[in-house]
Amino acid sequence: MSNQFPTTARVVIIGGGVIGSSIAYHLAQLGWKDIVLLERKQLTCGTTWHAAGLLTTLRDTEAQTKLAKYTQDLYRRLETETGQATGIINCGSIQLAMTDDKAHEMRRGRAMARCFGVENREISPAEVKEMWPLADVSNVQAAFHFPHDGRVNPADVAQALARGARMGGARIFEQTKVLGIEQRNGQVTGVRTDRGDIQAEFVVNCAGMWARELGRQNGVTIPLHACEHFYLITEPIPGLSRLPVLRVPDECAYYKEDAGKMMLGAFEPVAKPWGMDGISESFCFDQLPEDMEHFAPILEMGVNRMPMLETAGIHTFFNGPESFTPDDRYYLGEAPELSGYWMATGYNSIGIVSSGGAGMALAQWINDGEAPFDLWEVDIRRAQPFQKNRLYLKERVSETLGLLYADHFPYRQVATARGVRRSPLHEHLKARGAVFGEVAGWERANWFAQDGQERQYRYSWKRQNWFANQRDEHLAVRNGVGLFDMTSFGKIRVEGRDALRFLQRVCANQMDVEPGRIVYTQMLNGRGGIESDLTVSRLSETAFLLVVPGATLRRDLAWLRKHLDDQFVVITDVTAAESVLCLMGPRSRDLIQKLSPNDFSNDANPFGTFQEIEIGMGLARAHRVTYVGELGWELYVSTDQAAHVFEAIEHAGADVGLKLCGLHALDSCRIEKAFRHFGHDITDEDHVLEAGLGFAVKTAKGDFLGRDAVLRKQDAGLSRRLVQFRLKDPEPLLFHNEAILRDGKIVGTITSGNYGHHLGGAIGLGYVPCAGQSEPDVLASSYEIEIAGERFAAEASLRPIYDPRAERVRM
Repeated sequence: MSNQFPTTARVVIIGGGVIGSSIAYHLAQLGWKDIVLLERKQLTCGTTWHAAGLLTTLRDTEAQTKLAKYTQDLYRRLETETGQATGIINCGSIQLAMTDDKAHEMRRGRAMARCFGVENREISPAEVKEMWPLADVSNVQAAFHFPHDGRVNPADVAQALARGARMGGARIFEQTKVLGIEQRNGQVTGVRTDRGDIQAEFVVNCAGMWARELGRQNGVTIPLHACEHFYLITEPIPGLSRLPVLRVPDECAYYKEDAGKMMLGAFEPVAKPWGMDGISESFCFDQLPEDMEHFAPILEMGVNRMPMLETAGIHTFFNGPESFTPDDRYYLGEAPELSGYWMATGYNSIGIVSSGGAGMALAQWINDGEAPFDLWEVDIRRAQPFQKNRLYLKERVSETLGLLYADHFPYRQVATARGVRRSPLHEHLKARGAVFGEVAGWERANWFAQDGQERQYRYSWKRQNWFANQRDEHLAVRNGVGLFDMTSFGKIRVEGRDALRFLQRVCANQMDVEPGRIVYTQMLNGRGGIESDLTVSRLSETAFLLVVPGATLRRDLAWLRKHLDDQFVVITDVTAAESVLCLMGPRSRDLIQKLSPNDFSNDANPFGTFQEIEIGMGLARAHRVTYVGELGWELYVSTDQAAHVFEAIEHAGADVGLKLCGLHALDSCRIEKAFRHFGHDITDEDHVLEAGLGFAVKTAKGDFLGRDAVLRKQDAGLSRRLVQFRLKDPEPLLFHNEAILRDGKIVGTITSGNYGHHLGGAIGLGYVPCAGQSEPDVLASSYEIEIAGERFAAEASLRPIYDPRAERVRM
């Protein structure tokens, strides 16, 4: 193949680290031609070359575990395929827990690993000592062995992938600086380099710690920031032979035997951001200055764990930059701002274990136009535009590096870079005891402290310090009336001559309804998977309001705009224009009638309709819908009137027992009613019929995205069903990814869980295989849920256990 610099390519990949090489390799495996990879200096010279090269099979979700398993299989076969060694060693790994909390977390992880097909076992401190003779195990509370974990030489892996890509026809050009990415009419058209321009249909940004600045040139949001990352390598240690990788999260450390030497690496709680003012383009196989004072606390714990470190000489004390993201998850997918602009970057120190699978997944995604399976947790569309602010990133990544080895408690909140997005009611709620959490940058009241109660989280794997507060709020919604601030809802206005025709095409439910009606629907992909879960309110003949979760707003906007062809339609994000106050509970009608002269009877304002109302001295739209399973209204109020309306509701509510409620109570109410949560219970990988949402699909209306897949599934039958579970023992808690056992065998995992304070036990949702089985067959089995190694009997239901006939919402 000619090595002449090209002027055209189908795809240009920018960045010659392990992920760029992996994408080139996998596109070539799919039969793509005209693949060009550009590297500003030399392959691997940014971050890949100094990575530790650890391969960990179990990740924190099924999708990431699937990718990690694929990565290991790929790295094992690359040498045979390409002739380039990867240095892969199947040495296994051991995780140590020094506290009861960490031991509980690891036992939960062990059960999850069994669900995902990852071999592991709990071992005794004596067994740890046998495998790691140099380690002090005197204070080990629990230990877990993963025999199929391993390690590789990162630079060799990248070179093997690059060689495989070349063998498939890809062309790789080093010493080539990308000057910019060309675009026209919202579409990538090519790249400019110091060696000439290349026209291209696709561009993939794999530029690592330079990716944010490269994205900024085209208005693409890529929130990441480099941090200094430290490890040391000892002088050779006599008798040191191959050992499993040893992780000690409670001490922020990992240990790896490396050619007769020992490596000690760290994920310290407070990291050092680097490159605030930009990163030199001349950076190539460079190191950062040593900072032994910063590393000293880790080394001190290391000497206690490995006493030989006190006398071992230090061969290398390394400090190198790696890029981290605000939520510790990397970015994959197409930029919502620019068609044809793809990315794979921000790997948070797990680039080696991720890049094989991530490269495969992104290549398949580019090729097919749809993600091969649920990748929402790493989808670039979750990133918020404000997150590219450099001060925000500097503050946040100082925390996220250390969170990799921190206790991963349920409901854990980040502590840094808070308060960027606030509801107009934020200070009102704060003054009344609100304890806030963050989602998509929004500060949201999660629970309300009582007078004199500490206003912060005390984390635990058992009942946390706000459990009783959640119970009181939950029961107020069930028996009286509660008020939620849901201003963080994403709000999208779709309007124009062709708005109805457009929404009929992208939504599965019937959109041709009278103005004033609200329709619950999904947007589906070609597989019948759920791309969005939303309500659509018809404002007029030509205008609709779409309400989506705040965390998925950018994803939903991108999906809509992607499918807008030549229709006369305008799509506008109007999230900031209105606050949303949710008045919910059997006494909500009593309260709202005290505030408004409008008619809220079933005849005038039935469920699934909205009306313009007067409230206090302001105006609002009252949407009669619910996410808690009770009579109630979502009140959409202009942000300038939100404080007044809140004050009016609070004043009038004193006589009917109004209680301010947080998102924890909202979630516990919704799971009692078996309402689905996007990203957990329903994803783009979950078929809408198997998710139990067929009632919101109207195939008779004509063609729409996903209709063919719905009809095929109707003909073929369901292969699994989403089931609601209630633990019979009222004490244990469900969160996410606990194992579901059917007649003693693991068949799935809990997709979301919370405590059902009205039902008197933990409630969870999860998919159960049902091919060829009727509903009675599914329910006839015996079910248990495994939590940290202990099994608990569970009641199973295919209908909501709470109010199965939905009578309460229509009171």
